[in-house]
Amino acid sequence: MPAEEPTTGHRPHGLEDLREAGTALYARALREGRVSGPDARAVPCLVDLGLLHPHVEDPRWMEPVSPAVALHRQLRVVGDRIADERRREERLAEVFEPLMRIEGIRTAPEAPPISVLSGKEQINLAITQAMADATELLTVQPYVSHVGPPPQIHDRAIRRDQALLDRGGRIRTLYQHTLRHAPTVLARYEWLTGDVEARTLDEVIDLLIVIDRTVAFIPASKDNTLGLEVRHPALVEHFVTTFDRFWHLAVPMHPQAARQPSVDGVTPRQRAIASLLVEGHTDAVVADRLGMNVRTARVHIAKLAAFLGSESRAQLGYLIGQSGILEQKDQGR
Repeated sequence: MPAEEPTTGHRPHGLEDLREAGTALYARALREGRVSGPDARAVPCLVDLGLLHPHVEDPRWMEPVSPAVALHRQLRVVGDRIADERRREERLAEVFEPLMRIEGIRTAPEAPPISVLSGKEQINLAITQAMADATELLTVQPYVSHVGPPPQIHDRAIRRDQALLDRGGRIRTLYQHTLRHAPTVLARYEWLTGDVEARTLDEVIDLLIVIDRTVAFIPASKDNTLGLEVRHPALVEHFVTTFDRFWHLAVPMHPQAARQPSVDGVTPRQRAIASLLVEGHTDAVVADRLGMNVRTARVHIAKLAAFLGSESRAQLGYLIGQSGILEQKDQGR
């Protein structure tokens, strides 16, 4: 039958959690040599913890135990507990060691090919660990309208990237054209020194980080609070190939920016918009694909319509096809 709970309202605790009332009464007992029984009963933990005991000649009074004696007793209890836990560790190791040998026959003790990471802190920690000794970083940083223009300048990320560059590594990053003059992007390259390059395209794929061509990180939710750590060789190779092909099509931005000239009065951005309009996309889809807000996309569409003399959306699509500006875009690649 279990012991009855104490009715004093005091919860059992250790000496390290001794409260103010207990400490004050114990100090008084040490100064005066004793305290009354009623005072001691008001703070029962002092008896439970062995700090007070009844007076030999008069049990109405409680005498204090020397602090040195009390501390030695408690340290011995802690030491015994630690020894018990170590013996338990040894027993667990003995039980699981033969089982792990069986598991090792079937699967190699490697990181899983795909791991789910929950929360930005866990994702950042996994990236930091993967980059600890890395010498190459390939990243795609798209504009994401609901979280603002990436990437934000974070001291931890900057230190992590600079450490890679200091080891003689290299960093290659792809952005959309709309981020070529973004302050947060430009600030990143004012901080970093070493073999670091950036290029831009009209459109890029979702966020991608590839480290040493052996591990990749991709988002698993729209708000980037869930991520996947991918170590499957075939998948990582696919990501690298995709990156390399985009990289060769992209326009240099850093360390030397290549100018994007207008052709016959049509800017590269307007040609990109025209290509999506011909495909039948809405203003919202055009904006999302090219990394801009809807209002900016509509301003460019209006300028394009005015340039081509269009009076309606349907006519604009026809005039784009007749103008030849899409052929100019293909020739410029």
